[in-house]
Amino acid sequence: MKGLVLLMDTSLPLKDPVPIFSLVLFIILLAPIILRKFRIPSIIGLIIAGMLIGDNGFKIIEKGSIDLFAKAGLLYIMFLAGLELDMAEFRKNRYRSMVFGAFTFFVPLSIGFAVCTYVLHFNFMATLLVSSMFATHTLVAYPLASRLGITKNEAVTVAVGGTIITDTAVLLILAIITGAQAGNLNTYFWLRLSISLVIFAVIILWLMPMLGRWFFKKIKDDKTSHFIFVLALVFAAAFLAELAGVEGIIGAFLAGLALNQLIPHTSPLMNRIEFVGNALFIPFFLISVGMLVDLRVLLKGPDALIIAGVLTLMALGSKWLAAFFTQLSFKYSPTQRNVIFGLSSAHAAATIAVILIGYNMGIVDEHVLNGTIILILITCLTGSFVTESAGRRLAIQETENKHEMPDQPERFLVPVANPDKLEALLDFAVMIKDTNASTPIYLLAVVQDNEETKEKIQFTNKMLEKAVIHAAATESEVQVVTRIDLNESDGITRAAKELLISDLVLGWTDKPRTPNRWLENIFGTTLDNVLQRVWETVYVCNFRFPLNTTKKMVLVIPPNAEYELGFLHYLQKMFMLAKQAGTRLLIFCSHKTQVITEAFAQKMKMSVTLSFRQFDTIEDFLILSREITRDDLLVVVTARKSTLSYHAYMDSVPAKLERHFKENNVILLYPEQREFNSLEAGLQPEDLTLATIQEQIANLTKLGKAVKRIFKK
Repeated sequence: MKGLVLLMDTSLPLKDPVPIFSLVLFIILLAPIILRKFRIPSIIGLIIAGMLIGDNGFKIIEKGSIDLFAKAGLLYIMFLAGLELDMAEFRKNRYRSMVFGAFTFFVPLSIGFAVCTYVLHFNFMATLLVSSMFATHTLVAYPLASRLGITKNEAVTVAVGGTIITDTAVLLILAIITGAQAGNLNTYFWLRLSISLVIFAVIILWLMPMLGRWFFKKIKDDKTSHFIFVLALVFAAAFLAELAGVEGIIGAFLAGLALNQLIPHTSPLMNRIEFVGNALFIPFFLISVGMLVDLRVLLKGPDALIIAGVLTLMALGSKWLAAFFTQLSFKYSPTQRNVIFGLSSAHAAATIAVILIGYNMGIVDEHVLNGTIILILITCLTGSFVTESAGRRLAIQETENKHEMPDQPERFLVPVANPDKLEALLDFAVMIKDTNASTPIYLLAVVQDNEETKEKIQFTNKMLEKAVIHAAATESEVQVVTRIDLNESDGITRAAKELLISDLVLGWTDKPRTPNRWLENIFGTTLDNVLQRVWETVYVCNFRFPLNTTKKMVLVIPPNAEYELGFLHYLQKMFMLAKQAGTRLLIFCSHKTQVITEAFAQKMKMSVTLSFRQFDTIEDFLILSREITRDDLLVVVTARKSTLSYHAYMDSVPAKLERHFKENNVILLYPEQREFNSLEAGLQPEDLTLATIQEQIANLTKLGKAVKRIFKK
């Protein structure tokens, strides 16, 4: 027993990793729960806990014992900031991000330079170092914005974009200061820094997306490998950034941007990345920030208090001015201004890095170091409180301004036929389903009524268990429906009607060819029978590689499609798919359809990059091959017979897709429609356009010729 006791050293400060890790995990668990009752943000609870257990508190944990996890947490915050950015919104607002980045860099730098020179009487190097420290900030409060669901708001996007601009500028100044202090500020220094930064940017922003796309295509089903691969790329990017002469947080952020389009926000991988970061790495970083704070410096005479007060007021005041100037420039609301201020006011990682380097090189003294520690505490508390308060108001405003939901909620039905394709179909349904819809995704298994029914039901249930587990990884609600029917098409049709389904997702089956019609050759008779009785939106999907590896999405809309009942519904779904996949959307359509599509996108404020090509007849279908590459997703809108946008050429489209686009992901989309019969459907005269009347006359002419041939025979 004595030998066992000696194995673990329980004296304070703790040195053994087991009790240290246990204590930190209990802090991560209990601190937010306790402080939530006092309406204090959980981030502040973790920072205060770090103050208490650190070397400057009760010395419970040895200094440096959690540095590895803390560094990983800082990189994780920056990586998530890049990964969760709405890239389309970021591109649209890149000018605004640059403007805010300029404000939040030059305003603190200028005011700080004046104060440090004329009030604190620092020398030039100390003035440049401290004033640049004012310009930097850390996204300590970003997890609060993420938890409130406001990361897609323009204010947050601009704040995150501005963060990377100002932090990069400050860290470049730090590199210049260290070079000057060491006497190496020569031509070779500038040449090496410039070349290394260019090489670093090329590797991260060009090679890393190519490597990621290749990996996700080759390793499709190993979810653990996906997560480890992403984590390895993040830390590799941070390491390369340090080799290039800048801080690792720049590399982590750029890694998030590089992988942004490869990791859909609704995917299981994104869920795992956020869970591990928010549950483990980021709390370790926040606790480590608290461990830096030493309140005893307030007792070391008036000099420390004066410097701490001046530095803190300067840091908060200059950041508020930067947010205020940004509000005036872009006419943001006061709530958005406060969100920007809350996110950009916290000083932690880069700040302590700048001051510690300056302290170790003898540029600043102990008073500045201690004052900076107090600045870190106060700005982190202020930033967290402001972000929590303003972010909550902004989330409420966004909820109130959302478009009204349709009377009938959307309901997705995914029939299960091929277990190998089930996860891909389920991921597709999750990507285009409205996140605010309370209805689950229905997984349907149709079993034919015969002597093997019981065995087939047991096999189907086991198959569906895997799908439910997969959906749980995305935090999506799934409901399994098992139906015994005469055949698959009858089961799908009845389930769609009973469950009031709005969207039906089918797989592209690989049945043996028969000498029947083209649709039957590719899909069998199931699709044909379903389309005759289900008039809601139907997606027939053939996914050969993961959707997150899509480079470009091509949507083909036939003439007169804008007259169909479900036109706006499927258009919104395609916008959502392009946004989730992180791709631009190229639309082939007529000029009239383009005008309606652009107006709808503007009304819905969809942050999707749109481009158009003139496409006036479905018979020009094969010209698409000029614009489509191997990694593109092709979505072709077709129509059921006897509908407004139907054309006889559409019957041959499935075969042409299989022949000419066999290496692409393909979706054949049948919109919600009504059979074109003006008397039965109750259409008004104004609903009948010249184009639809001409098409109906053409159809009647073809029918007359066919009848004439029959009578001749």
